[in-house]
Amino acid sequence: MKLGRKITGGKYHKLSKKKKYSLRGEERKVKLRETKKKIIRGLGGNRRTINLSSNVANVINPETNKAKKVKILNVLETPSDRFLARQNVLVKSAIIETELGKAKITNRPSQEGIVQAVLIKE
Repeated sequence: MKLGRKITGGKYHKLSKKKKYSLRGEERKVKLRETKKKIIRGLGGNRRTINLSSNVANVINPETNKAKKVKILNVLETPSDRFLARQNVLVKSAIIETELGKAKITNRPSQEGIVQAVLIKE
């Protein structure tokens, strides 16, 4: 029998058409460069600020619970994919080198407008 047909020869019909909310969004990789942001429209007309590239991070020192805006020098390692570290892509749980020392990214920079990180004890 031909593909997409019942044993009787009748057609199978889709239950529903493709909806806008079920389509995939474009993949965004936040590079380590001069900070660049973009505002995109979300569902319901909501506006969202996303990062395209960034070179600063809000780093929190766990001992003092104080946050400081510091410059990112390099991406040292990325547990999810080692090739992302070589390309200096900022993703969640990546280890970055900052002016204060090593830090771990705790948010998803591609979906938020900033990079949040926590200092790591060495």
